[in-house]
Amino acid sequence: MTVQDRIKETIANNRIVLFMKGTPHFPQCGFSGRAVQILEACDAEFAAVDVLADMEIREGVKQFSSWPTVPQLYIDGEFIGGSDIVMEMYQSGELQQKLAGRPAA
Repeated sequence: MTVQDRIKETIANNRIVLFMKGTPHFPQCGFSGRAVQILEACDAEFAAVDVLADMEIREGVKQFSSWPTVPQLYIDGEFIGGSDIVMEMYQSGELQQKLAGRPAA
C-alpha cells in the first residue's frame, strides 16, 4: 500500500482527521496545539495522525493536499486547511457548522 493510499484510507475511515506534529495530549508545535485546542473547544471527536512518527506520512500528506505545512485538517474527506484557516473558520462559526455537518450559511 502506498503512502497516498494510507492517507486516503485514514481520511475515508474517519469523519474528522488532524494530521499534526505530536499527539493531542502532547503536541510538538504551537500550530498543532492550537488546532487541537480549537477542535476540543468544539467538542469534536477526531482522529489524530502524528506525522513525526512516520516520515512517509509527513511528506506524503503535503503532496496529497498540495499544502506545504502541517497541521492539516480534513472533515468528511475534504481538506479544510492548516492552523490559521481553522482558527479563522472557528472565529466566524463556519468550523462549528462544518463539524455539525451543516453547510456554511
